[in-house]
This record gives sequence, structure tokens and C-alpha cells, in this order.
Amino acid sequence: MRSGRPGRGLRIAGWILLPLGVLMSVGTWLVGDAFFGGHSVGSDAMEPTYPRGDTVFTKKIDGDEVRRGDVVFYYLPGRYADTDLVFQRVIGIGGDRVKGDGRQVYVNGTPLREGYVSAADPVAGDGKDYDVKVPEGRLFVMGDNRAVSRDSRFFVDDGLGGTIPADAVRERALEGKAVPVLTAVVGLAGGVVVALAGAGCALAGWLVGRSARRAADSPPRPPYVVA
Repeated sequence: MRSGRPGRGLRIAGWILLPLGVLMSVGTWLVGDAFFGGHSVGSDAMEPTYPRGDTVFTKKIDGDEVRRGDVVFYYLPGRYADTDLVFQRVIGIGGDRVKGDGRQVYVNGTPLREGYVSAADPVAGDGKDYDVKVPEGRLFVMGDNRAVSRDSRFFVDDGLGGTIPADAVRERALEGKAVPVLTAVVGLAGGVVVALAGAGCALAGWLVGRSARRAADSPPRPPYVVA
């Protein structure tokens, strides 16, 4: 009975593992690029939640996925001279009534409890009074550092209560960093490990096969004669 070719099993394992590892790494990168993102915070407007220079990992979403309380990146050319991509918190969604009396922020008549705002001050002494019924399909947004954030409060006289279109939202901030980082590392590193294992199997199979062929092609040695 004819035996299998030496090293064939290792080569087959290599042919399977090498492309599988490449697919794992490339797939992780493509999925991450399609559904997730990351940005460096470039201002003090979201302190203390997101200090300047902090890295924020995000999930890419559509406007109809936005919820009250979400921290979002939205793209709104023309509102600010220094940037088109803005990072703020959603205070009110379509149909909400957002009111500020210079001391407290209210949503639908209920005082908004905001432990995340800078110095736990919901108005930071801005003294602004506003009473906005958020149009459907729009959002009322504010920064967590109310003393320095230029947000919907500063545009309440624009005819739309300072609100922004919901479909301007591009990404929602993820609360933690560990999960997206760990997922990316596991996916990419796992793919690299599998690909390297495949390459190692393929190389080992080739070496075993070459050694067997050389042994088969070598002339037989004459038998030793013991006197």
C-alpha cells in the first residue's frame, strides 16, 4: 500500500491557516472601520467627562439611533469657524421641551440631573434663559463644561431653537475603552498568529517533503561487511 507524500498534511494545514489568518486580520480591520471610530478631544467643552487630549472610541450611527443623553460627534459645516465635526451631549430629542432659567436645565418640565457636568453646575453661571420645543428630526445639544461650551444655547434665536439636524450625527461615544481595544487587539493579533502558524506549517511541510525526496533520490549505500 502506497503511503502519503511526506509533509503533505503540514502543507494542507498551512494552506488553510495562512489565508484564514489573513482573512481574520483584514476582516477585523474592515469591520472596525465600518462600524467604529475614534477621535482625540480637541477642546475643553466636554470636561470633566472627556478631557482635552483624551481618545474617544465611537460607534458609527444614523440620526434615528440617537437617544437623549448620548454623547455624539456631529458634522455641521458653518456653525463654528474652527471645526465642522463637533462633540457634544444630546439634551433633547424631537418633541422634547428644553428649558433653562439661568439656574437649572429642565427637560419636559423635569429638572435634569447631570452629575457629569463640570463642577456639577448645570448652567455654570451663564444666566441664559431659553425655552425650546425641539422640532421633530432635530436635537438640542450641550457640552458638559457649560462655562466654555458654545452649544445650542447660543443659537436659540436662529429660528430652530439652536437645534441641529439629527441626521448630522455621525458617531456615538462608547462609554469604555477596554472592549473596543481588546476586540481589535484580539482580532488583529489572533489573525497574525494564525497566519504565522499557517506559514510555519507550510514551511515545515515543504522541508519534510524536500528531505524525503532527497532521501529517495540518493543511491543506496553498500552494505557493510563484517569480517
